[in-house]
Amino acid sequence: MSRICQSCGMNMDKIEDFGTNADRTPNDDYCVYCFKDGVFTNNFTIEEMVENNLKYLEEYNRENGTQYDEESARKDLTEFLHMLKRWRN
Repeated sequence: MSRICQSCGMNMDKIEDFGTNADRTPNDDYCVYCFKDGVFTNNFTIEEMVENNLKYLEEYNRENGTQYDEESARKDLTEFLHMLKRWRN
């Protein structure tokens, strides 16, 4: 079963995709890009995370057979990220 990063939403399919805890064990919640050695790799706000993820929109559309435009993707991504552990209020 694939997990998703609870910060950016990336699929985590392989052990290499998982971030690491302070003791360098795999972290089940966050990906290698968001979490390393027990700390977040960035201090993004949710808005900054949305903009960062939009850099990969073309790749996302190609891999998933979708045709999101930037405005629709921004709206849906904002709603999606708010459901993830890091961004829940």
